[in-house]
Formats: sequence, C-alpha cells, structure tokens
Amino acid sequence: MELECSAPVNFLIWIMQKQNILRIFLFVIFFSIGAATISLSILSNDLLGYYQNKKLLKEANITLDRLISLNADYDVLLQQLERDPNLVERIAPAILGTEPADPNTVRPKITSEQLNAVRKALTDDSSQQEEKDMPDWLSRSSEPKRRITLFVVGAFLILIALIFFGPAKKIGKEK
Repeated sequence: MELECSAPVNFLIWIMQKQNILRIFLFVIFFSIGAATISLSILSNDLLGYYQNKKLLKEANITLDRLISLNADYDVLLQQLERDPNLVERIAPAILGTEPADPNTVRPKITSEQLNAVRKALTDDSSQQEEKDMPDWLSRSSEPKRRITLFVVGAFLILIALIFFGPAKKIGKEK
C-alpha cells in the first residue's frame, strides 16, 4: 500500500513545485513592472532635464563650430589682405554697398527679397535635418497628473505581487 500512496504524493509535490515556479515568475514580472513604473514617475523630471541639457549642449557645439569656421575665414581674408593691399578697394563696394569706383566693374543687382528667399531656403533645409531630441513618451509621462497615475499604478502592481504571488502559506500538520 505504501507504494500506491507514494505516487499520488509525488505527483502532488511535482504540481506544487510547478505552482511555486509560476508564482515566482508572476511575482518577478509584477514587481519589476511596478518598480519600473514608480521609478519612471519619480525620475521623469530628471530625465526631462537630461534631454534639455543634451539639446543645449548640441546647440552650443553648433555655435562653436560656426565661430571656428568664421575665425578660419577671417584668418584667410587677413592673409589675402597682407598679400594684396588692393583687395580692400575691390571688395569694399560689395561689403559696404557703395558704387564701384571702376565704371567697367560688373556688379549684380540683388534685391532684399531675393536675399530673404535664399536665406529662407537655406534655413528650411537645416530644420528638416533636425532630429527629435526628446522622446514623446517622456514628455507625456512628465505631466503631473500622469506622474501621479504612474506612481499609483506602480504601487498597486507591487501590492498585487506581494499579496497574491508572495510566499505560499504552508499548512502545518495538526498535532
């Protein structure tokens, strides 16, 4: 008879082990999602500041690159002025907008509307190449109502994990 009773007991132990593995798996899933949600609700303002600082740093680097380029251009212009002193007389009408001293000089007539159209075309190309600096989910989750909601939902998931998937109560043998 002992052999017959041992098989159902072993089967019950095997089922209990499978249930414990499932309980552990569900506990880890619920607790992890709840902890991540609470962490996101707490750290969303810090992440928002990080992306804003990253954007400011990118803009500062672009400005620095422009200044370096302008400095290099001015160095080349100064070198050309040192080599050819008559260069000032040739470029002064273009820079200052005065009439050229030489009547045979060809000077294109450009209106301010044409310059504005060119400037607009150049700036439109750069705005299309601009990429998104901050993810959309971060801007949405940093709103105060949504932060509170995320915190409550995360706490609720952690409570579910602790209450329903926590350690199983062992039924003791009655004496």
